[in-house]
Amino acid sequence: MRDNTGGNSMKLWYRQPADEWVEALPVGNGRLGGMVHGGVKRETIALNEETLWSGTKRGAEREEPLRYLEESRRLIFEERYNEAQAVIEEHMLGPAGNAFQAMGDLELIMSHPSLAKEYRRELDLRTGLCRTEYMSGDARITREVFVSAVDQVMVVRLEADRPGAIGLEAALTSRLQYRVEKSGVDRLILSGAAPSLLDHEQERSEDTVVYEEDKGIRFQIHLKAIPEGGVVEAHGGRLEVKRADAVTLLLTAATGFNGFDRDPVLDGLDPRPRCDQWLQKAESAGYAELRNRHIADFSSYFDRVTLELDAPDRDGVPTDERIAAVSGGQTDERLAELFFQFGRYLMISSSRPGTQATTLQGIWNNMTKPPWSCNYTVNINTQMNYWPAEVCNLAEFHVPLFDLLGDLRVAGARMAEAYYGCRGWASHHNVDLWRNTSPSQGSASWAFWPMGGVWLCQHLWEHYAYGCDEEFLRDTAYPIMKEAALFCLDYLVEDGQGNLVSVPSTSPENTFIAPDGQRSAVSMSSTMDIALMRELFGNCAEAARILNADADFRVTLQDALERLLPFQIGRHGQLQEWYRDFEEAEPGHRHTAHLYPLHPGNLITVRGTPELAKAARASLDRRRVYEGEDTIGWCYSWNISLYARLEDAETAHRYLTKLLGNPFPNLFNAHRHPKITFYPLTIEANFAASAGIAELLLQSHAGELHLLPALPKAWPSGRIGGIRARGGYELDLEWSDGKLTHAVIRAARTGRCQVRTSVPVKAEGRDWEQIEEGVIAFEAEEGKSYSICRVEK
Repeated sequence: MRDNTGGNSMKLWYRQPADEWVEALPVGNGRLGGMVHGGVKRETIALNEETLWSGTKRGAEREEPLRYLEESRRLIFEERYNEAQAVIEEHMLGPAGNAFQAMGDLELIMSHPSLAKEYRRELDLRTGLCRTEYMSGDARITREVFVSAVDQVMVVRLEADRPGAIGLEAALTSRLQYRVEKSGVDRLILSGAAPSLLDHEQERSEDTVVYEEDKGIRFQIHLKAIPEGGVVEAHGGRLEVKRADAVTLLLTAATGFNGFDRDPVLDGLDPRPRCDQWLQKAESAGYAELRNRHIADFSSYFDRVTLELDAPDRDGVPTDERIAAVSGGQTDERLAELFFQFGRYLMISSSRPGTQATTLQGIWNNMTKPPWSCNYTVNINTQMNYWPAEVCNLAEFHVPLFDLLGDLRVAGARMAEAYYGCRGWASHHNVDLWRNTSPSQGSASWAFWPMGGVWLCQHLWEHYAYGCDEEFLRDTAYPIMKEAALFCLDYLVEDGQGNLVSVPSTSPENTFIAPDGQRSAVSMSSTMDIALMRELFGNCAEAARILNADADFRVTLQDALERLLPFQIGRHGQLQEWYRDFEEAEPGHRHTAHLYPLHPGNLITVRGTPELAKAARASLDRRRVYEGEDTIGWCYSWNISLYARLEDAETAHRYLTKLLGNPFPNLFNAHRHPKITFYPLTIEANFAASAGIAELLLQSHAGELHLLPALPKAWPSGRIGGIRARGGYELDLEWSDGKLTHAVIRAARTGRCQVRTSVPVKAEGRDWEQIEEGVIAFEAEEGKSYSICRVEK
């Protein structure tokens, strides 16, 4: 096996600095993030802190929507869909949400000339170290950046191989309202405030950024310089280091945020004591210890999973050139390895236990008014961010999403009562730091969708399914899931034919042509609504059974399940997206919400529901025929997993290849949207691609471990280690000539383990049962490992 600890195998690297923010290299510790440009004369590190958002705590929910709910339902039952949509958009939407903010920049102006030779910029995914190295005159300059989760500081280290060669000026700036003061001779403090209001009607205008007295989150950035040799001086708003052999810059930041339901000014925290404490401890530790502790922490998570594809090695080619080559039609299967691990790197860097969940851009954003507010878009994007958490062996990093759900359970209960008169809790598609759960202003096609919380509940069940932790199920997952199910039970209404239907209902962001020829988004019981409620009711009932709780509630759920509309197949042989076989307004629409029961759900499977799987395939193929220019990025990532679930390895691989040719030079995903004139970063494709690659190699959603279910022909031999499966398993797989050769299954619980493969296998040293051709089963014991080997004919 190749050693991921050496060489360039887990490094992004370049021969030139980044020209713009989307080419810079991301570093982070879940709370504090940076984008490192790697400049020679001028270095810029863009800074973010996870709780720096516009706005303040939310007020009371609107009362008007509830008064119009019955009218919208009446119009839908009368098939007057466009009129119902008009009622919703005029009377049933809430205020716009708030935006994640760019905090500021650390700028370093070097005293040496701007001309450099032998330049190299790199990011080591295994260690979380970002390094820039070049020759300036007769001195070799190295600059290293990392953000420590252990010590809560960003560390910037500059060294030279010639004494006294380090000289620089360091400054802190921000796009927000701020001031900079010096603290002694070696420290700067930037104090600022976030906007209290953003006018979303003029997305590209900074003139609509509003600051109000005693509103908006306060924040501070602290920077300290520790030179070795030479001197450091503070002059106004900058630090000047002269004639140093090396210098360590320690940076940390904090905000006054004190909870989504507290005023950030009146009840806010003072950021200064926390920054003082972090800097003091970091300075006492010293650079070497900070670096060692950071690497030990970061690599302990990263090293859990290895992926090795036996393909030509192109590690000696810069990453941007490899991406360009794939975009131009060349093959580079090892780039898929890097992309897989880059997604895991991003999760370790942006979603730590105790931090906020990852936004549309992780924890990295360089705008005051970013695309889609850089918020939590929970009609797919936030969920995609966490698809790799369990399977890619980063289960702890799922926890911030569960903390978000805990907040939404509170905020969403108020909204559910005010908007719908329902018990439980719910959320629409735009969530922010202040836990906005109401529908935003805009088209009902995307703004009105009260199923966001229901989808998020799947992540609670998945965490249990992979880890089998009954304490988590009892104390965290089940209470949140149960209350989401209560909302659904109350939201459902009789359709006069014995069915329970969700009204109003949309299929996220898509529209149909109604029988009257009008384009509409609003009807009843979209396929996604049906799938989400079927899944939630089933998972809740199973959780209650496991916990021996709520017997009456289980009966209620089962009764409701039996009365939900079935999935239906339409005139094109496709899985219908709506309760009627409406004509699609955009047959190639980027969202494939109705395919949720295929993936990430498991209600449609190749063997369990073959006709529905065939219909899902028809839907996917139809989308592909009409595919638009906005169907890139995250759409490609989802398609990898959808086709993997259909066991179509080659189409899945084609979408992976298209995705590999799409990113910015730093491997971030570039998205295209018809309403935006530039290509914004949306990070969910990075995360979902890691999950999709795992889905090609292992599936466990159908009650069995399916080894190499969709192995592309371009990966004839390779191995993956440390990948996780539902049921409490961790696996190592190895294959050659396109077939499994060996697998190791480690069991975290006792129970029956069923394994499916495309070749005959046996369980070594264990009694096992042949279920059917390619399927064996055996009794696994907690803490034991089992070897699965191919049987040679």
